[in-house]
Amino acid sequence: MKIELLEETSSTNEYIACYLGARENVIVCARRQTGGKGTKGRSFLSNEGGVYLSALFFYRDLPASRAFEVMAHAAVAVCRTAEAFGAQPEIKWANDVLIGRKKLCGILIENGVRGDLLDHSVIGVGLNVENDVSALGDIAVNLSEAAGRRVTAEAAREKLIAELLRPTKFAEYLSRVKFLGREVTVEENGRAYRAIAEEILPDGRLVVKGAEGARPLSSAEITLKL
Repeated sequence: MKIELLEETSSTNEYIACYLGARENVIVCARRQTGGKGTKGRSFLSNEGGVYLSALFFYRDLPASRAFEVMAHAAVAVCRTAEAFGAQPEIKWANDVLIGRKKLCGILIENGVRGDLLDHSVIGVGLNVENDVSALGDIAVNLSEAAGRRVTAEAAREKLIAELLRPTKFAEYLSRVKFLGREVTVEENGRAYRAIAEEILPDGRLVVKGAEGARPLSSAEITLKL
Protein backbone atom coordinates (compact mmCIF):
# COMPACT_ATOMS: atom_id res chain seq x y z
CA MET A 1 0.00 0.00 0.00
CA LYS A 2 1.33 3.43 -0.92
CA ILE A 3 2.24 5.72 1.99
CA GLU A 4 3.19 9.34 1.30
CA LEU A 5 4.82 11.56 3.93
CA LEU A 6 4.59 15.32 3.55
CA GLU A 7 6.40 17.97 5.55
CA GLU A 8 3.38 20.26 5.47
CA THR A 9 -0.03 20.52 3.84
CA SER A 10 -3.21 22.44 4.51
CA SER A 11 -5.20 19.27 5.23
CA THR A 12 -4.39 15.63 4.53
CA ASN A 13 -8.08 14.98 3.89
CA GLU A 14 -8.03 17.60 1.14
CA TYR A 15 -4.66 16.52 -0.28
CA ILE A 16 -5.60 12.86 -0.55
CA ALA A 17 -8.43 13.73 -2.93
CA CYS A 18 -5.85 13.76 -5.75
CA TYR A 19 -5.79 9.94 -5.50
CA LEU A 20 -9.53 9.45 -5.98
CA GLY A 21 -9.26 9.16 -9.75
CA ALA A 22 -6.63 6.43 -9.54
CA ARG A 23 -8.91 4.37 -7.26
CA GLU A 24 -6.02 3.07 -5.21
CA ASN A 25 -5.79 2.67 -1.47
CA VAL A 26 -3.26 5.11 -0.05
CA ILE A 27 -2.26 6.79 3.20
CA VAL A 28 -1.01 10.38 3.32
CA CYS A 29 0.78 11.73 6.41
CA ALA A 30 2.00 15.23 7.23
CA ARG A 31 4.30 16.55 9.94
CA ARG A 32 2.20 19.72 10.11
CA GLN A 33 -1.15 20.95 8.81
CA THR A 34 -1.95 24.61 8.25
CA GLY A 35 -5.69 24.06 7.87
CA GLY A 36 -6.52 20.91 9.78
CA LYS A 37 -10.20 19.97 9.61
CA GLY A 38 -12.31 18.76 12.50
CA THR A 39 -15.90 17.60 12.66
CA LYS A 40 -18.83 19.99 12.05
CA GLY A 41 -16.57 22.48 10.27
CA ARG A 42 -14.23 23.05 13.20
CA SER A 43 -10.50 23.61 12.75
CA PHE A 44 -7.97 21.17 14.21
CA LEU A 45 -4.71 22.36 15.79
CA SER A 46 -1.91 20.59 13.92
CA ASN A 47 1.47 21.56 15.35
CA GLU A 48 4.55 19.45 14.68
CA GLY A 49 4.85 16.53 17.06
CA GLY A 50 1.45 15.05 16.33
CA VAL A 51 0.34 12.45 13.81
CA TYR A 52 -1.80 13.84 11.00
CA LEU A 53 -2.86 11.35 8.38
CA SER A 54 -5.62 10.42 6.00
CA ALA A 55 -6.29 6.92 4.71
CA LEU A 56 -8.20 6.40 1.48
CA PHE A 57 -9.88 3.01 1.17
CA PHE A 58 -12.05 1.74 -1.67
CA TYR A 59 -14.68 -0.95 -1.17
CA ARG A 60 -16.50 -3.60 -3.16
CA ASP A 61 -20.11 -4.48 -2.36
CA LEU A 62 -20.16 -2.78 1.04
CA PRO A 63 -23.68 -1.51 1.84
CA ALA A 64 -23.80 2.17 2.74
CA SER A 65 -25.88 1.14 5.76
CA ARG A 66 -22.66 -0.24 7.26
CA ALA A 67 -20.80 3.09 7.08
CA PHE A 68 -20.55 3.32 10.85
CA GLU A 69 -18.13 0.39 10.77
CA VAL A 70 -15.57 2.74 9.19
CA MET A 71 -15.85 5.19 12.08
CA ALA A 72 -15.72 2.42 14.66
CA HIS A 73 -12.65 0.94 12.99
CA ALA A 74 -10.82 4.27 13.10
CA ALA A 75 -11.60 4.79 16.80
CA VAL A 76 -10.43 1.27 17.66
CA ALA A 77 -7.21 1.78 15.67
CA VAL A 78 -6.44 4.91 17.71
CA CYS A 79 -7.20 3.07 20.96
CA ARG A 80 -4.94 0.17 20.02
CA THR A 81 -2.17 2.63 19.21
CA ALA A 82 -2.48 4.40 22.55
CA GLU A 83 -2.65 1.09 24.42
CA ALA A 84 0.57 -0.06 22.75
CA PHE A 85 2.40 2.77 24.52
CA GLY A 86 0.84 2.10 27.92
CA ALA A 87 -2.10 4.54 27.87
CA GLN A 88 -5.68 3.62 28.82
CA PRO A 89 -8.09 5.23 26.35
CA GLU A 90 -11.84 4.91 26.07
CA ILE A 91 -14.35 5.85 23.40
CA LYS A 92 -17.07 8.42 23.91
CA TRP A 93 -19.78 7.77 21.35
CA ALA A 94 -19.56 8.22 18.50
CA ASN A 95 -15.80 8.49 17.85
CA ASP A 96 -14.12 10.64 20.50
CA VAL A 97 -11.09 8.88 21.99
CA LEU A 98 -10.52 10.12 25.53
CA ILE A 99 -7.97 9.61 28.25
CA GLY A 100 -9.10 10.91 31.61
CA ARG A 101 -11.98 12.68 29.84
CA LYS A 102 -9.53 14.66 27.70
CA LYS A 103 -9.47 14.29 23.91
CA LEU A 104 -6.51 12.41 22.52
CA CYS A 105 -7.33 12.86 18.86
CA GLY A 106 -9.72 14.07 16.21
CA ILE A 107 -11.30 11.72 13.68
CA LEU A 108 -13.00 12.95 10.52
CA ILE A 109 -14.62 10.46 8.13
CA GLU A 110 -15.66 11.50 4.63
CA ASN A 111 -17.51 8.79 2.71
CA GLY A 112 -18.31 8.48 -0.99
CA VAL A 113 -21.50 6.60 -1.88
CA ARG A 114 -22.68 5.06 -5.14
CA GLY A 115 -26.32 4.11 -4.98
CA ASP A 116 -26.78 1.88 -1.95
CA LEU A 117 -23.07 1.04 -1.71
CA LEU A 118 -20.18 2.68 0.08
CA ASP A 119 -17.64 3.39 -2.65
CA HIS A 120 -14.76 4.79 -0.60
CA SER A 121 -13.84 6.43 2.68
CA VAL A 122 -11.29 9.04 3.66
CA ILE A 123 -10.35 8.44 7.29
CA GLY A 124 -8.67 11.52 8.72
CA VAL A 125 -6.92 11.22 12.08
CA GLY A 126 -5.14 13.90 14.06
CA LEU A 127 -3.43 12.25 17.04
CA ASN A 128 -1.75 14.27 19.79
CA VAL A 129 1.58 12.60 20.53
CA GLU A 130 4.38 14.95 21.64
CA ASN A 131 2.91 18.19 20.36
CA ASP A 132 1.99 21.07 22.69
CA VAL A 133 -1.75 21.02 23.38
CA SER A 134 -1.72 23.65 26.14
CA ALA A 135 -3.46 26.17 23.86
CA LEU A 136 -6.54 23.94 24.03
CA GLY A 137 -6.79 24.34 27.79
CA ASP A 138 -7.96 21.39 29.84
CA ILE A 139 -9.82 19.54 27.08
CA ALA A 140 -6.93 17.79 25.31
CA VAL A 141 -4.08 15.47 26.18
CA ASN A 142 -1.16 14.09 24.20
CA LEU A 143 -0.01 10.49 24.16
CA SER A 144 3.34 11.22 25.82
CA GLU A 145 1.60 12.79 28.79
CA ALA A 146 -0.90 9.95 29.03
CA ALA A 147 1.81 7.29 28.76
CA GLY A 148 4.07 8.98 31.31
CA ARG A 149 7.04 8.92 28.92
CA ARG A 150 8.09 10.42 25.64
CA VAL A 151 6.43 8.84 22.62
CA THR A 152 7.72 10.07 19.27
CA ALA A 153 5.38 11.07 16.48
CA GLU A 154 7.23 8.67 14.18
CA ALA A 155 6.64 5.67 16.46
CA ALA A 156 2.98 6.53 16.95
CA ARG A 157 2.47 7.09 13.22
CA GLU A 158 3.98 3.70 12.36
CA LYS A 159 1.76 1.97 14.91
CA LEU A 160 -1.40 3.81 13.85
CA ILE A 161 -0.88 2.92 10.20
CA ALA A 162 -0.43 -0.73 11.15
CA GLU A 163 -3.64 -0.68 13.19
CA LEU A 164 -5.63 1.00 10.41
CA LEU A 165 -4.59 -1.85 8.13
CA ARG A 166 -5.75 -4.50 10.61
CA PRO A 167 -9.40 -5.60 10.65
CA THR A 168 -11.58 -4.87 13.67
CA LYS A 169 -14.78 -6.27 15.07
CA PHE A 170 -17.68 -4.22 16.38
CA ALA A 171 -17.26 -5.91 19.76
CA GLU A 172 -13.82 -4.26 20.06
CA TYR A 173 -15.47 -0.87 19.66
CA LEU A 174 -18.15 -1.67 22.24
CA SER A 175 -15.58 -2.95 24.74
CA ARG A 176 -13.96 0.50 24.82
CA VAL A 177 -17.22 2.44 25.36
CA LYS A 178 -17.43 2.73 29.14
CA PHE A 179 -20.57 4.82 29.75
CA LEU A 180 -23.22 2.31 28.66
CA GLY A 181 -25.63 1.60 31.47
CA ARG A 182 -25.02 5.03 33.03
CA GLU A 183 -27.05 8.22 33.11
CA VAL A 184 -26.09 10.85 30.54
CA THR A 185 -27.33 14.28 29.46
CA VAL A 186 -28.79 14.43 25.95
CA GLU A 187 -29.11 17.78 24.17
CA GLU A 188 -31.65 17.53 21.36
CA ASN A 189 -33.44 20.29 19.44
CA GLY A 190 -32.51 22.94 21.98
CA ARG A 191 -33.55 20.99 25.07
CA ALA A 192 -31.56 18.88 27.51
CA TYR A 193 -32.74 15.82 29.39
CA ARG A 194 -31.32 12.97 31.42
CA ALA A 195 -31.48 9.39 30.17
CA ILE A 196 -29.78 6.03 30.54
CA ALA A 197 -27.42 5.10 27.69
CA GLU A 198 -28.47 1.51 27.00
CA GLU A 199 -26.72 0.27 23.86
CA ILE A 200 -25.08 1.21 20.57
CA LEU A 201 -26.63 -0.40 17.51
CA PRO A 202 -24.49 -1.75 14.64
CA ASP A 203 -25.56 1.21 12.49
CA GLY A 204 -24.07 3.58 15.08
CA ARG A 205 -27.24 4.88 16.72
CA LEU A 206 -27.27 5.18 20.50
CA VAL A 207 -30.30 3.81 22.33
CA VAL A 208 -31.20 5.91 25.38
CA LYS A 209 -34.03 5.32 27.83
CA GLY A 210 -35.69 8.35 29.38
CA ALA A 211 -39.11 9.43 30.54
CA GLU A 212 -40.51 8.82 27.06
CA GLY A 213 -39.12 5.29 26.84
CA ALA A 214 -36.23 3.88 24.81
CA ARG A 215 -35.21 5.70 21.61
CA PRO A 216 -32.38 5.27 19.09
CA LEU A 217 -30.55 8.54 18.40
CA SER A 218 -28.02 9.60 15.79
CA SER A 219 -24.83 11.47 16.67
CA ALA A 220 -25.69 13.96 13.91
CA GLU A 221 -28.90 14.89 15.74
CA ILE A 222 -27.79 15.22 19.36
CA THR A 223 -24.99 16.26 21.68
CA LEU A 224 -24.12 13.86 24.49
CA LYS A 225 -22.58 14.82 27.83
CA LEU A 226 -21.31 12.21 30.26
